[in-house]
Amino acid sequence: MRSLLPLLLMLWSATVVATPPNIVLIVADDLGYGDLGCYGSKIHATPNIDALAASGLRFTDFHSAGPMCTPTRAAMLTGQYQQRFGREFDSALGEAQHDMGLPHEAMTIAEVLKSAGYATACFGKWHLGYQPPWLPPDQGFDEFRGLASGDGDYHTHIDRSGSEDWWHGNQIEMTSGYTTELLTRYSLDFIDKNRERPFFLYLPHLAIHFPWQGPDDPAHRQKGGHYAKDKWGIIPNPGNVSPHVTAMIAALDESVGRIIAALKERRLDRNTLVIFTSDNGGYLTYAPNFRNISSNGPLRDQKGSVYEGGHRVPMMISWPERIQPGVTDTIMHSTDLLPTIARLTSASTNGLQLDGVDVSPLLFQRSTLPERMLFWRLGDKRAVRSGPWKLCMIGKRTELYQLDQDIGETHNVAAENPERVEQLRKAWNEWDADVNRSAEQFTKP
Repeated sequence: MRSLLPLLLMLWSATVVATPPNIVLIVADDLGYGDLGCYGSKIHATPNIDALAASGLRFTDFHSAGPMCTPTRAAMLTGQYQQRFGREFDSALGEAQHDMGLPHEAMTIAEVLKSAGYATACFGKWHLGYQPPWLPPDQGFDEFRGLASGDGDYHTHIDRSGSEDWWHGNQIEMTSGYTTELLTRYSLDFIDKNRERPFFLYLPHLAIHFPWQGPDDPAHRQKGGHYAKDKWGIIPNPGNVSPHVTAMIAALDESVGRIIAALKERRLDRNTLVIFTSDNGGYLTYAPNFRNISSNGPLRDQKGSVYEGGHRVPMMISWPERIQPGVTDTIMHSTDLLPTIARLTSASTNGLQLDGVDVSPLLFQRSTLPERMLFWRLGDKRAVRSGPWKLCMIGKRTELYQLDQDIGETHNVAAENPERVEQLRKAWNEWDADVNRSAEQFTKP
């Protein structure tokens, strides 16, 4: 039987595109590397997400393109480094940037799949533009329900500026209900409605981003208020945010379970690729005095950092009877999603500039991916990864870590490896110049 396994894997790979699969992309917000049971959490029970991981390939070395919300979303949906769209995409789009968003010239996964006959939907947090024409309907999505901003009250759906932020297409359409539950309901309706045709469901949950509100926590924001300095929710014990986050993770896990159950009930699971990941690492602490929020396991630092805790995140890809269950330490990146999905659906990427790679040979044949470097930039926080080596440049500090021996980035070996430091610094400078040139082509508002 063992001798037949390579042949079977090749046959699976060859038949992947015979019937175009449905694609379900679930993205948690601020979920840390150590927040799930399948990544070692002893605090949070996540049976549905753990089961999803066990049914497919779980990654231990997957990286978000940025250590914050907007950057990763831009890269994930376009297959390009977000810096190619301008320095505005280094960080999260804020309230003062309501008249801009992801450039329309950038092709998203939704646009690529729509051209291949897919029904497309985005239910959740967009954060790539705050108002039309920068919302999902102008980026290839047939349906959009959710919030445009970076965060909103889970009960009242008011953003931190005190504005209503619950959209249906390009119009505000306020509704009642807990955010995670509403997004799940929309997703189930979409699956049911499109069960006879290929579909792409993009489900970017708000959970577990603040305000930290479980289903039973009280509402916090009201229309007309201003919450820039009071954005976290009602937290009786700021030194222990964990109970609120635990409830949010439980709701997130239940959502995943309901979606997988719906696919099985409709006999769609065997022709549906399900991806689950996070947009960046979790918060461990937050000013002024919030503590015990999330977990990044053995990794250093948190969201907003170019250390591993900022961008090494959970990742799992499942396709029953197609992808053999397992765990891999192969390096993967947000930009890999578009080229991989395009390959599996036979959708055309002709004319697109892509920074990511198609990882389907790894998924189906466990083939080794080509060696490459990965890059991060968030203001004066910069990093480059090559194999086990990672160079971090924080302001004027230069640090080198060998991650296969030091996953927690505790021992700076830059002084012992000056040639490697210069090699990686040069590579980062060349990448930076390249993405800056690309950014010049996009129209600025």
